[in-house]
Amino acid sequence: MAKRTRAGDDDESEYEVDGESDASFTPSSKRARTKSAAPRKKQPMKKAQKSQRHVPDVNEQDDIEVHPVSRHIIADAAPMQSALLEWYAGVHEARGMPWRKPYDPTLGPDDRAQRAYEVWVSEIMLQQTQVATVIPYYTRWMQKFPTVRDLAAADIDTVNAHWKGLGYYSRAARLLQGAQKVVAELGGRLPGTAQDMEAQIPGIGRYSAGAICSIAYNERVPVLDGNVKRLMARLLALHAPPTAKQSLDVLWAGATAMVQGSARPGDVNQALIELGATVCKVQNPSCGPCPLQAWCGAHQQQHAPAPAASDAPRGGVPDIEELCTLCAPLPRGSPVTAFPPKAPRKQPRAELDVVSVVEWRHPRTHARHFLLVRRSDTGLLAGLHEFPTQPAVSPDLALAEQHALPQKLLADILATPPRAGPPPHADADTDAPLTIAQITPAGDVPHVFSHIRKTYRVQWVLLAGGGVHPPALAPAQGPRAAGAPPRALWARLADVPDANIGTGVLKVWRQVCALW
Repeated sequence: MAKRTRAGDDDESEYEVDGESDASFTPSSKRARTKSAAPRKKQPMKKAQKSQRHVPDVNEQDDIEVHPVSRHIIADAAPMQSALLEWYAGVHEARGMPWRKPYDPTLGPDDRAQRAYEVWVSEIMLQQTQVATVIPYYTRWMQKFPTVRDLAAADIDTVNAHWKGLGYYSRAARLLQGAQKVVAELGGRLPGTAQDMEAQIPGIGRYSAGAICSIAYNERVPVLDGNVKRLMARLLALHAPPTAKQSLDVLWAGATAMVQGSARPGDVNQALIELGATVCKVQNPSCGPCPLQAWCGAHQQQHAPAPAASDAPRGGVPDIEELCTLCAPLPRGSPVTAFPPKAPRKQPRAELDVVSVVEWRHPRTHARHFLLVRRSDTGLLAGLHEFPTQPAVSPDLALAEQHALPQKLLADILATPPRAGPPPHADADTDAPLTIAQITPAGDVPHVFSHIRKTYRVQWVLLAGGGVHPPALAPAQGPRAAGAPPRALWARLADVPDANIGTGVLKVWRQVCALW
């Protein structure tokens, strides 16, 4: 198993898990036409259809290959399964993945459910993350949470602490929520079918459900992650946008055919994932050792000879109603890497946040404490801590307005907000009122998510006065206040880097530390 989709420049993101189409591709059968059959009246195509489908023209240039829709259908997967499994037997241990184990048909229900938990954890960790990065995290995770019940008994802070540095923290929250549901409602066992898995467990979609249930329960269900999409597009020579619904229908149908009739569907799926990750790569695919080369439509297309000048113009062209209307035109001899066509990447939106690193010092010992605020339990960086932040401010924000933000934010976080003004004198008694004594700009910190290009405008805010204890925090509000984790906390200087903070907040911390 490998990284599921391309990550952003940094390791945190808000993204949709398993967002593939749920539809299945069912090609319609066509009745053969005889020479004596009366010609059918041509029906005009609707305008909407014309704009969405490419209808090949038999008079197109000779080097543009038209083809029947049957090219994109796997009629007999048995020889491909055999070749794939033979190849997989020699490589499945090569990358040392601790979650890869051979399927054991003698396992009882509890042991199969335990395997499902192990595969589930690995699949969620592998989303947007390289295998080499995941292995040590998976090992530590399974030591801390060896069973789904151990995970369900944890809290989000403990879970995030074991996820720290892996990025995409919403994945950790979804694992915890799913484990709690499994224990509370499903008797401590993950569902045994992909259909139930997808319906009942938060954050599990069609791909993850297929991977877990084929590997742990030997169910004949397909997988289609980013690597398998690319592999199937090449195997089926599908030159169409891989994220379009019609394309996904074709790709899911091909992946489904690959596991149908197999006694080892989990190994077939893992072999497809491994082949896509290590052989059928985006660039420089290794076609020579590929076990599916003999059946690969893209490889055959790459080596297809150009038609000779003396050849009949379009001899042997299939019936126009049998032609593929999904693929965009592609010249003969196009490289394997032309499949699938590259979709334009959506540019992340730019946002500017003002981050106030708020410090309070003990008036006598000068011990330094820093204010951390807990994020919401849902959404981007769920449950992590950050410094008080004003998100999405105008790039034209004046410096005076920026300096006014800490007082506004602290009025909502502290029980007694600080006042603006000069700091207490060094010899003032410990009952001096809490004051914003100093605000120092610390510069900008860029941080890129998959969908947002953040700029953190950092300022160090020093508080003075307020007594001999860190300023009291405002009580939590709302119906969940009694059982919810603290909304904010004061962390000592040495404890900030090890707190439950994301990579972007750690960058901010390093930036402000440079001031001292």
